[in-house]
Amino acid sequence: MSKYAYIRVSTRDQNEDRQLFAISDLHIPEKNIYIDHQSGKDFNRPAYRRMVRRMKKDDLLYIKSIDRLGRNYEEIQNQWRYLTKEKGIDIAVLDMPLLDTRRGKDLVGTFLSDIVLQVLSFVAENERTNIKQRQAEGIAAARLRGVRFGRPSKPLPQNFQNVYQRWKQKELIITTAAEECQMPRSTFYYKAKQFEKSTHQ
Repeated sequence: MSKYAYIRVSTRDQNEDRQLFAISDLHIPEKNIYIDHQSGKDFNRPAYRRMVRRMKKDDLLYIKSIDRLGRNYEEIQNQWRYLTKEKGIDIAVLDMPLLDTRRGKDLVGTFLSDIVLQVLSFVAENERTNIKQRQAEGIAAARLRGVRFGRPSKPLPQNFQNVYQRWKQKELIITTAAEECQMPRSTFYYKAKQFEKSTHQ
């Protein structure tokens, strides 16, 4: 039996130290610790897939929390079933000791484990939904207060208005106009449309 650990952090800015600390006393070989720096949105996780290919029957997988396994209730359930039923792997969820397939392998133990898994999977998905809703509400409230999001726009080059007028009068093609303003064609076109709106308000 080999020990493995899987760690996922949602973005490259997020730190995996918290999850690494949680497994630090479990004596897992470093080569068996797999880390993905990606969200669970599309489940495109190369480290996870490599780990699952390596794991064999009766190996043990540690994860910090149940939502590391998938992006939503259905995905978590599917991954759990695949790993435990088809691959024959044991899973231990560190945040929830009840979710440890090494315990209670009889019918009652399996039944209880499945119930706990379903409840926790639902809670994890529900919490993510609530967080997204709170974020959306916060952004909407901020916009009502006049808060602007994203990077501030660069100021237009000094010659933009002159180049724009010549372009509108068909004295310049868009490629030449963009070059004179030292910007890509798509940016020039976008800025031109914004300029038109501002002058007609």
